[in-house]
Amino acid sequence: MNNRKVSTASIVASPVLVGAVTVLVIVVAVFLGYNANKGLPFIPVYEIKAELPSGANLVTGNEVRLGGFRVGQIDAIRPTTVERDGETESIAIVDLSLDQSLADLPIDSAVIVRTRSALGLKYLEVTAGSAEEGFAPGDTIPLANAGKIVEFDDFLNTFNQKNRDDQRTLLTGFGDALAGRGQSINEAVGDLPQFLGSLTDVMEVLNDPSTELDELFVQIGAVAEQIAPVADTQALLFTNIADTFEALNRDPEGLRRTIEETPETLSVGTRSFVVQRPFLADLAELSRRLRPAVRELPRSLPKINRALRTGEDVLPRTVALNGRLEDTFRALDDLVGDPNTGAGIGALRYTTEVLTPTVRFIAPVNTVCNYGTYFFNRLGEHLSEQVNGGTSERIEISFDNFMQDNHLSSSENTRPASVPLEDNNPYNEDAFPLGPATRLNAIFNGPYVTDSGKANCIGGQWGYAKGPISDGARYTNDEDGGHLNIANDNFPVKAPTTFTGVPSLKKVDAGAEFSIRRAP
Repeated sequence: MNNRKVSTASIVASPVLVGAVTVLVIVVAVFLGYNANKGLPFIPVYEIKAELPSGANLVTGNEVRLGGFRVGQIDAIRPTTVERDGETESIAIVDLSLDQSLADLPIDSAVIVRTRSALGLKYLEVTAGSAEEGFAPGDTIPLANAGKIVEFDDFLNTFNQKNRDDQRTLLTGFGDALAGRGQSINEAVGDLPQFLGSLTDVMEVLNDPSTELDELFVQIGAVAEQIAPVADTQALLFTNIADTFEALNRDPEGLRRTIEETPETLSVGTRSFVVQRPFLADLAELSRRLRPAVRELPRSLPKINRALRTGEDVLPRTVALNGRLEDTFRALDDLVGDPNTGAGIGALRYTTEVLTPTVRFIAPVNTVCNYGTYFFNRLGEHLSEQVNGGTSERIEISFDNFMQDNHLSSSENTRPASVPLEDNNPYNEDAFPLGPATRLNAIFNGPYVTDSGKANCIGGQWGYAKGPISDGARYTNDEDGGHLNIANDNFPVKAPTTFTGVPSLKKVDAGAEFSIRRAP
């Protein structure tokens, strides 16, 4: 039996074959590496196009992502122009190679260029829509579906140098504040779910249109505009607040007890608001009514300040005065509690009602014309004749001068006894041996109060009216004139000065004639 030897030589036994295989593997690897950005060969893809407002530094081979996952790549980018609102705009069109699983992408899908890293690497993000109709292979996603591209450089350029410096300082401050507080931050993150769960109810309330939350920011802007002129004062306020917090920090136990009691205090305060609401409404109405008085304060405050400075010396003495008034107020309290007080007040009211007409008549005569003073003044003069042991009534007996024409006791006079106005009536024994010539003076008796209720003060003045006057009586005035007896109760003459210094009462009141308040 012939034994035949079977060849067991390996492929590696041929150096030529090994070299050929190695070269083939290297060629395939280089080919795959060169075409990696264009996708793997022999794999079907879903090719569509997209219009973008700008190329945004995209390059061929940039990824296309959906939901954070790579779903394709950009095959080509080219510029073009479109007409929009009557103007020509430059846009970019990108060719996309997407996974076949995205075939028939909904036509309401959106695209936007995103930044992948701070070094400028970009990718195109696709957000799938919900429409039933989809894009066919080769279709173009319109420009209306492309989001506005915001470059990171554009974002940074919104801040000027001062703002960037402030941002740097802010980040440094936050870094220092958070340094070494990792455990506290972890605890805060652990409490966030419960906090956010409660925050949902708060946000729903704030989202209600009835809360008018939009007005909050408008009013915040108005407040900021108002406090801008007092920024330095506000800065000082925060400095003082820092001092206050430093003082609070010295007693942490007291601060802890205050915080513990705060929830119960706020609860009581919330319940009390129901009771306080009517009071606050009344306070708002009172404040509205006080606005005229508040507007008057700038003019009144100087006087009020002087009164308060005077009151600094007076107020300490009021303590003793209040002590002395204690018995007075107790007596007043007893008086108010006495049943007879009510009856007395009722009788006083009746008396006032009865006396009102009299007071209304007398008041202008006494307060304006001062007739009471006139009466007692003349009464005092009438009883002012000095005698042994005091004063006596002044009485002068006038004897008639029979040598005078129209003398006082004559019943055949053509006029009252008088002398010419220009004659000072000197005593002349040859002309009047029985004494000087006599004359009759009288004051008319006019009404004290006019029909309109105003005072008529002429009848109560000193002196006598000066003629000549024709009053319709039996006597007439001749060319000599003289001081005449006045019988007319409403005569247009010039009377002496009143107690107020008014020279003529006829010219002092714009209302009734001869009234104290008649205007010139």
